[in-house]
Amino acid sequence: MLKYKNCYINYRINANSKSNDDATIHIKKSSIDFVTTNSTSKSLPNPAELFLGSFAACMLKNVERFSKMMKFEYQKTDLEINADRLENPPRMDNIVYSLIIYSNDEKLNTRLLKKNIEKHGTIYNTVKRSCQITGMIKVESLQ
Repeated sequence: MLKYKNCYINYRINANSKSNDDATIHIKKSSIDFVTTNSTSKSLPNPAELFLGSFAACMLKNVERFSKMMKFEYQKTDLEINADRLENPPRMDNIVYSLIIYSNDEKLNTRLLKKNIEKHGTIYNTVKRSCQITGMIKVESLQ
């Protein structure tokens, strides 16, 4: 559904599981297995990790998006996310990220990029309504 001035976009995924087995999320042509049993808790992502993965995907998609709009080039990024989970009620309480962008481009304005990511990220904005987010963006020169 689209609405003039306020754009509403509908997303749809499918997920399934079997009793005493793990589950799978199906998104477009991708499938992501995740843990619902104890037997694979060391090898498959859990729902909290998938949540943080979505947060990471939002940030990295916006790095690419804003590299075009802000006209800077980069070779790659590394993003590390740490989060604290509260027990009662169970929820994410604090997310801290460190984003390293590998670039020699002097036009890369990290302060503006950070502002744009924080202002225009769908997942970022959804999460910040319920949890504290802090982070930094650093540029590393290419050798």
